[in-house]
Amino acid sequence: MGRKKIGMWLYQNGGGDKIQDKIITLLDKRGIDVIPNINLRDAIAKNGHIIWNDIKLDKLDLFFSYNAGEQTQYQMYLYKALNKIIPMINTYESFELTEDKFHTSFLLRRNKIQTADYKLCHRDDTHQLKAIIKKWDKMVYKPTDGWGGVGLTKIENEETLDVLLPFLNQMDLRYFYVEKFIDYDNTDFRIDVVDGKFVGGYGRKASGSDWRTNVTSGGSVFKREIPESVIKLALKAVKVTGLDIGGVDIIYDRKKEEYIVLEVNGIPAFITPEQEKIGIDYNDKKIELIVDLIDKKINKK
Repeated sequence: MGRKKIGMWLYQNGGGDKIQDKIITLLDKRGIDVIPNINLRDAIAKNGHIIWNDIKLDKLDLFFSYNAGEQTQYQMYLYKALNKIIPMINTYESFELTEDKFHTSFLLRRNKIQTADYKLCHRDDTHQLKAIIKKWDKMVYKPTDGWGGVGLTKIENEETLDVLLPFLNQMDLRYFYVEKFIDYDNTDFRIDVVDGKFVGGYGRKASGSDWRTNVTSGGSVFKREIPESVIKLALKAVKVTGLDIGGVDIIYDRKKEEYIVLEVNGIPAFITPEQEKIGIDYNDKKIELIVDLIDKKINKK
């Protein structure tokens, strides 16, 4: 049997380049060759093929896409087409689902996984939004396709909502997605899952008076014990969304006295060198599980 060949697009910052090298080395030992740095932005589709640097990507045995920061609509469009032909990690369907906060929350709640209370309403239905703020007291506006805390806006009262609405209308949004603001201790859990298995986890803490724990929003990472109930909740959330690789953000709702899923991420970052220095180090375990997953998917095909 000849050697298999896969394509890979993995982020390079924050130690991603070294992670990629480790994955390639381990796959090589299993008889799997890797074409790295395949950015679909530079690909074209014609006559039944998707071509990148004269390589027909549809002839590969698998494509591993793991780069959130550089995704564009064009790349997603080709991602969807390629997924119809060859195995993908993550599948386009699960990645598209978890890129949308409303659809993710909708599916989680349908499967009895607790999330923040949410409302989705038409952009012209300002009456509904004002009724919500009166009932909830505080809420958070979230772009349905945002990540890293970008665009999150805390709405504390009706006056804040009145100020925000003109700006949102200028963005030509068709709908508004809002969540009830959760009373929590400004920390969360980030749990990594690969192929239905718990990999590891850590905590994040918002900085100063900010309420967002995202590192891109000024939050910091710290080592913390992960309760078994949090692990089980994360595993269930990833299973429901269908992700091969997922990162689940979980917080403790002090009012309801229960853990809730805040977000499910289809491209959770690997542990950075800075985080390894404070004792958070499970990259090797994650890499091994990803290599096993790639091998399994190729042979299943």
